[in-house]
Amino acid sequence: MTTMERNLLITFAGAALAAFAQPGQPAPVQPTISMQDSHLRPALPGALQGVGIDQRLDQQMPLGLTFRDEFGRDVQLSSFFHGKPVILALVYYRCPMLCTQILNGLESSLKAVSFMPGRDFEVLAVSFDPKDTPETAASKKQLYLRRYGRPGAANGWHFLTGDETNIHALTEAVGYHVKYDPSTDQWAHASGIMIATPEGRLSRYFYGVEYAPRDLRLGLVEASASKIGSPVDQILLFCYHYDPATGKYGTLAVGMVRYAGGAFVLICGGFLVFVFLRESRAKNLRRAG
Repeated sequence: MTTMERNLLITFAGAALAAFAQPGQPAPVQPTISMQDSHLRPALPGALQGVGIDQRLDQQMPLGLTFRDEFGRDVQLSSFFHGKPVILALVYYRCPMLCTQILNGLESSLKAVSFMPGRDFEVLAVSFDPKDTPETAASKKQLYLRRYGRPGAANGWHFLTGDETNIHALTEAVGYHVKYDPSTDQWAHASGIMIATPEGRLSRYFYGVEYAPRDLRLGLVEASASKIGSPVDQILLFCYHYDPATGKYGTLAVGMVRYAGGAFVLICGGFLVFVFLRESRAKNLRRAG
């Protein structure tokens, strides 16, 4: 083996060992505590007791529930599930602050995604306040369609209201727990949105009032079983994975580095086999000569 070959072998071996010995630090994970584990939750004010979001991943939504659309027509949830993934935002239209931030964050994120409501997916904003009316829903819809600014979006972005029975059945099914405060005539609630498959199964939950366009896009691609999206999305789904604890997509840092380490080991092994075969052949030629 020549000096150059030894140096190359040392370089490859060192890189492989470094990949395995220093896999990188995964992003910190925030644990999720279910509503049933109330003894593990931090103490909350009485007005917030029982308020929160429980993920019901892969659970079937009750698509037979009936609500009213912006025109006051009775519609079943099933009418919005027809071959496309659905973004669900549970809000109430009289909300003085948080619900507006949720819808603002959703609209802002959708602007940065090339997918189109009505063509690639549906958006459902459903009020959990029985006092909200179709007129209020229509006003909200006009506001957000103006902000969104894409022609044709009206066919894919819907604002619904309903009665207490149907609202309660929906919020319980998706794990969205709210609480009414009669003294202020307001609702205590958490902030987040959900993505459901075209069949109405809950696929992804995103928390907060700002949603990374990358996460929203990947969530829609996954919920559609890759029927929408590009080859680049498939590569990103390989590199990122959904973490239910954080409600975000995170890089597979450790896994990817380990794959890289494995590749280095294979390269080193192939290099060694090549060198040994070449030296063995040279020895045989010298003996024959």
